[in-house]
Amino acid sequence: MSLDLASMRAIDVHVHVQIDSDGRPASPTALTQALATYFKSAEPPRTVDETAAYYRERGLAAVVFTVDATTNLGHAPNSIDDLIAGARRNDDVLIPFGSVDPLQGEAAVEEARRQAALGARGFKFHPTVQNFDPSDPAHAPLFAAIEELALPIIVHTGQTGAGAGLPGGWGFRLSLSNPMLLDDVAARHPDLQIVMAHPSVPWQDEALSVATHKANVWIDLSGWSAKYFSAGLVRAARTYLNGKMLFGSDLPALTPDRWLRDFGELGFPDEAVGAILKDNAVRLLGLSG
Repeated sequence: MSLDLASMRAIDVHVHVQIDSDGRPASPTALTQALATYFKSAEPPRTVDETAAYYRERGLAAVVFTVDATTNLGHAPNSIDDLIAGARRNDDVLIPFGSVDPLQGEAAVEEARRQAALGARGFKFHPTVQNFDPSDPAHAPLFAAIEELALPIIVHTGQTGAGAGLPGGWGFRLSLSNPMLLDDVAARHPDLQIVMAHPSVPWQDEALSVATHKANVWIDLSGWSAKYFSAGLVRAARTYLNGKMLFGSDLPALTPDRWLRDFGELGFPDEAVGAILKDNAVRLLGLSG
């Protein structure tokens, strides 16, 4: 079985799988609890198979991933091999992304190649949680390898619920998720498709500027209800950047049900809605064949 685009009403490009089939969690319990508190979320952690069932019953497809921040957290993520294998079992609704720890240098490059060979269709990064500066030339070999693989990356931008409310925010630095750091990456790697994840509070204008200037930069609208989008982001999504905006929920932080309901209240024309909910993701991910 494979993804049936005709039957899918939307593609959610930002979905976290927080636990693997053997019960290994993606991050330390204190971080997971702080994130749930920040988002006021009661969503349970789901395995990849449970995530597939959740999206299948809604007629949605989903890009699924975890985040490898082993060096910074001292905690290995849930199994990426398990995630990719599970997505293969559920390829009617799931598209797997890999994740590597940029602080591991050449080993991260080799791991990215290994995950791509397993079936990863892209990679997820979270500079604040992984504690790396994307603009640092030290990470250029990793981005060059992914560019050579012709796979996209999704990179967290803006503030984060990870560590929110904890002393020192668990030591996480929000500045590492300034979207302007990705402008450097986009300039150095023009064939690397870069998705800036989330409305980039407090740097929304910077994100719009980068996406406007760099042909290889996109924005996913995950992690925020549309009722909280800035006026500038709404105007860009409706008009001049409509072809580069992507639907994402950030499950379990925000459900696709709520995101879609609140987005529908913006009153976008049907063509603009179709681009954001599905058509742009089809182009980005090369799903049209």
